[in-house]
Formats: sequence, C-alpha cells, structure tokens
Amino acid sequence: MGPSRHERPMTRRAGCAIESPQVSLSPGQRLGPYEILSPIGAGGMGEVYKALDVRLSRPVAIKVLPSELAADPERLRRFEFEARAASALNHPHILTVYDVGESEGISFIATEFVDGKTLLELLAAGPLPLKKLLELATQIAEGMSAAHEAGIVHRDLKPANLIVSKDGYVKLLDFGLAYRDPTPNSEGQTGTMRTVSATTPGSVLGTVGYMSPEQARGEQTDYRSDQFSFGSVLYEMATGVRAF
Repeated sequence: MGPSRHERPMTRRAGCAIESPQVSLSPGQRLGPYEILSPIGAGGMGEVYKALDVRLSRPVAIKVLPSELAADPERLRRFEFEARAASALNHPHILTVYDVGESEGISFIATEFVDGKTLLELLAAGPLPLKKLLELATQIAEGMSAAHEAGIVHRDLKPANLIVSKDGYVKLLDFGLAYRDPTPNSEGQTGTMRTVSATTPGSVLGTVGYMSPEQARGEQTDYRSDQFSFGSVLYEMATGVRAF
C-alpha cells in the first residue's frame, strides 16, 4: 500500500517541489512473477498496485519505481533503502516486504497486501471514537518504537501511510523517505539513534502538514521528528481536522 494521490511526499531542492513521473501498469501486465491486478495509489517515489504472485497464488502489493527515476542515483538509492529498511523490521504493525527486483527497466518492491483502508480514508468520516483512537494509536506507537529501536527514522508518518485492516490491525507503510544511522554503538551494533541527516543540507523531504519544524527547515532530524508527526496524526484522529 502507499500514500494517496492527495498526499504525495515532497522533495524540495532550491525552492522547487519535485513530483515523480507516473507509470501506468495495466491489469494483466507482468513484473517478474507478479501479475498486476489494479492500481492502489501513488506517491513521490512511484506507484503502488495490487498484484498476484503467480507462484504462490497470493495477493501482494507492488511498489514500482519508473525507469526515469531509476536513472537518478539518489532516487534509486532511496528506493533500495526502503526495501532494506522495511525488510529488516519484523513487527506486526509494520508492512512485511516479500521481494525486491527489476523487470523491463522498472524496479519494484513486493510486500504483503493489506485488505483495509488507510487512516486517511477512515478520517474522511470525521474524528474517531475514543476507544478506537486508543486502539489504533497504541499500535502505531508500537510500530514506530520498533523502527526507532532498529535505528530507522520514518520521516513521513501521516494518515495516508497507515493502513488499517478489516480486523483492526494497523500497518506502517512506505519507508521511502526513511534513513538509518550506520554508526556502531558501544556494543558494535548498527542502528543507534543519533541526530544525523541522510539528505543534502537544506533539502526538504516529507509531507507538508505533518513534518516537524526541523524537518521542514531541512535541518538534521532523528526519531523525535517522527514523534512530532505522530502527535499531528493523533490530533487529526481526535478532531477530524489537520493540526497544521
């Protein structure tokens, strides 16, 4: 699953917002062992489709990076990191990555398909009842905590990147803007949370309305930026309107 067409992550350099070109995959088209069934959504790092893994006869979500973006080393690096970051996180509230590959010049990530609605879609009906809000907020916090403990900062937490299954389970989506601090900790392990930036100084990555002040200014960010974004999401869950 991915962000909605109305909330695409923004990349800003030299004062210009850059949105990804669109690819148009048709039902029946194949990407390796995956048969495209229908589009799901689009974001700043590509498009997402529901597909069928013909080997296992199971539905999957396919996120694709168009060839014109794959030619950009920075975009390709982020796309590949997204696959590595999400696949390293084994948690019930983080979307599971199955596969990563390339077919006919199109790079793709295959993930579990969640039958449900994004939090953005649920909030279209207004604020959530308190019991439901607390149930979902707890799950979101648990997923965020797991990512932060692994040293991964999401940097694009918002309702469109949270999918709620029909049985009420939340999954955190889209690690396309995430980064991981490679600095070893005292035990020699990587992933220690530090205030580091994975982007060019002065560039802005994220979605307006949910970014922390330091993220919006293109400054260094860490797990606390995700916490700020989480606060904005909680406000929207409780009131039905955006905090900013």
